[in-house]
Amino acid sequence: MSALPVPAADSAARPRTALVDVIIPVYNEEADLAASVLGLDAYLSDGFPYGYRIVIADNASTDGTWAVAQRLAARNRSVWAVHLDAKGRGRALRQAWLASDADVVAYMDVDLSTDLKALLPLVAPLVSGHSDVAIGTRLARGSRVARGPKREFISRSYNLLLRTALGATFTDAQCGFKAVRRDVAQQLLPLVEDNNWFFDTELLVLAERAGLRIHEVPVDWVDDPGSTVDIVATAQEDLRGIWRLLRGFAGRRIPLDRVRAELERPDLPSTEPGVPSGMLGQLLRFGAVGVASTLAYFALYLLLRPLGAQGANLVALLVTAVANTAANRRFTFGISGRDDALRHHLGGLAAFGVALALTSGSLQALATFAPGAGRLVEVVVLVAANAAATLLRFVSLRLLMHRRP
Repeated sequence: MSALPVPAADSAARPRTALVDVIIPVYNEEADLAASVLGLDAYLSDGFPYGYRIVIADNASTDGTWAVAQRLAARNRSVWAVHLDAKGRGRALRQAWLASDADVVAYMDVDLSTDLKALLPLVAPLVSGHSDVAIGTRLARGSRVARGPKREFISRSYNLLLRTALGATFTDAQCGFKAVRRDVAQQLLPLVEDNNWFFDTELLVLAERAGLRIHEVPVDWVDDPGSTVDIVATAQEDLRGIWRLLRGFAGRRIPLDRVRAELERPDLPSTEPGVPSGMLGQLLRFGAVGVASTLAYFALYLLLRPLGAQGANLVALLVTAVANTAANRRFTFGISGRDDALRHHLGGLAAFGVALALTSGSLQALATFAPGAGRLVEVVVLVAANAAATLLRFVSLRLLMHRRP
């Protein structure tokens, strides 16, 4: 997709101090598209201090959306329309933003859930150079939000997860009201892998880790009752995206230092792409590693059970203990390389010894006091013993590996 054309200058009415592209990504929105675009155009033409373009980004609609977009672009010089052959909001934003030659690129949802009065406070700090990225937030003091308790709970839970797992400090990752300086977008977008709903979160996390300044604007926001977003599928996608970012940061595969260098921002603080060091975040990541280790333990235990309960328990616990320590070094505590690796693994094996005593002792107690217990009871007892051993393991590994500021 080529660069978007510069609109005709209206020098008598508005000297061009900056150009802002407002992208509206759409999929099957033929019923609401015209009213939303015309309403946005009317608002911007009445006093918006910058030059602007409204860009309809149709991502593979199967209804009459593209025809409506073409008619709007033909009749309004401030409206432009682009068509993509593949679905995905993130894909549409990436292509439209990369094709833009505007000073600032923004986007908003087609339902205009966010009060348009927040648009100027959103883009002004970017035009002035004060900030690099700007987001509307429904969760900050001063915001006014009308939506159901279910969506409110989901939104707050998701942003809490981002703060604990990724150390994010921005308050609202998914509000459909954002803007970026074009030079910043050109550097960040090639690093963003997601093409759908996690796109916003990934962009913000990368920007924050690169040391860029994120400006937040409290917004008035009204929920769209006709939203067709699949909450379950979106949640699953978000969790996969968070896990992918954690792996990328832990493995130092995301070149954020290059972003800082290419933007020529020597004043930005150096950012090490590790993992946040807060207790809650570490506990959540330790829990995720623990769930995977527990599943692997029981798979090995059941596979080796014909060799006897004690032997199967010993082998399964030893194998998963070594893997668990290695995973926690990288993902939970952000440690890579071989420094102190031996000490960490020895500490992990010591915790393994305690876990072995707890689980073996519970099996022996079960055999002594309930010799006729079935396999299900045996597994339940092991789960309880492993839970106690896991808590002890977290405390010991944190004492060994936690990097104190």
